Amino acid sequence: MDNYIARANIDHYLDLLGEDDIPPGKRSMVTKLLIEEEDKLSRDLEQLEFAEGKAAICRNRVTRQRRLRDGFVEGSVSRTQADRLLVNFELVLTHVEGFCGHLRRRLQASRL
Repeated sequence: MDNYIARANIDHYLDLLGEDDIPPGKRSMVTKLLIEEEDKLSRDLEQLEFAEGKAAICRNRVTRQRRLRDGFVEGSVSRTQADRLLVNFELVLTHVEGFCGHLRRRLQASRL
């Protein structure tokens, strides 16, 4: 049950971090909460598979957002908003991929 709650919280925090207009203070707080939830899942291969699935979703979001952004005229308000959202998605992806790496290292160390 605890893993289910942690996963639901991670999904929620990732959604919040993907918002276009998230203020820096809120981003910092949500990132901290995300890290705390990820730590709860950090010792299990199943959790690594879960995290890698989230990373794949994040990569798809980044790719889709790049295509959408490229559809807007350079210098337009829409392009600027799309750029900001793309930066948010890239930051989330970097974080999730970092967590996957952390999980891989911990699993590797526990096998030694």
